[in-house]
Amino acid sequence: MAMKWQFTQGLHEIGDRTWAFLQPNGSWGWSNAGFVTDGDAALLVDTLFDERLTAAMLDDIKAQTGFAAGDISCLVNTHANGDHTYGNRLVSQAEIIASEAGADEMGDVPPSVLAGLMRQAPQLGRLGRYLTHCFAPFAFDGLELKLPTRTFRGELRLEVGSKTVDVIEVGPAHTRGDVLVHVPSERVVYTGDILFIGGTPIIWSGPVGNWIRACERILGMDVDVIVPGHGPITDKVGVREVMAYLRFVDGEARKRFDAGVSCEEAARDIALGEYRNWTDYERIVVNVHSLYQEYSGERAPPDYARLFDGMAAYRERSVNDEGSRA
Repeated sequence: MAMKWQFTQGLHEIGDRTWAFLQPNGSWGWSNAGFVTDGDAALLVDTLFDERLTAAMLDDIKAQTGFAAGDISCLVNTHANGDHTYGNRLVSQAEIIASEAGADEMGDVPPSVLAGLMRQAPQLGRLGRYLTHCFAPFAFDGLELKLPTRTFRGELRLEVGSKTVDVIEVGPAHTRGDVLVHVPSERVVYTGDILFIGGTPIIWSGPVGNWIRACERILGMDVDVIVPGHGPITDKVGVREVMAYLRFVDGEARKRFDAGVSCEEAARDIALGEYRNWTDYERIVVNVHSLYQEYSGERAPPDYARLFDGMAAYRERSVNDEGSRA
């Protein structure tokens, strides 16, 4: 189904007093957010990767809806990643809600870590080039993360004026504590990074079966408008495409794991086919790594430096191969 909303920067009304804030092109750090109001009540779904971007979003919200940052009474963080949380301080008067697992994960990569890495990037060779490719547009210096003030497990029902908003924990999947934010009256769901549309999903946590079940949960909802964590607004066709990618990677990685192929070799060996046209295709490196850990039962916290360097190597090799064929 063709969507009526263009994938353009800014606030888009997707229902009665219900909006999506979109950031093309949806690649690293360019995340989406949401805004729901009724009467004088307002709920924000996620902030952005730095305070400059978050402030611009809040200015856009005020210009289009009349709600200033100080009028927002509730903020839901869909998961722990900085591109959905680092702007929290600009709405620090709000009650900030996340799943218990999501809140526990938020301290793993504070803004100061990314700020330090970006300062070191010129000396980090291939890894530094890739970090610059991913994160150069964002300003991490001086950021201080405002953590959730309320956590939950399972499901949480909120009231925004007379509107019901259901917050549904579906992680661990993309991260340890992913949630969906469902607005039944508007037939809208904000998915956080359970959905990347036109871009490659990345499995930081898993298990992949939980992620597929989260997609099935969305498919079972009575919704018409689905706002992904990254990429354009979609419908259930987009959900099925993400499920198909996850099943594809799981099947291909499992065959190689069972054959004794190393994780690194497996990532290089999997032919992406149509998925090579999705942005950030090099995330296959992280996805295979996470799946191999799942198959072996030996889960460990992500070694981000190693994983990003692996993606850098994969991307540079792909670019060089394309250049040699040109």
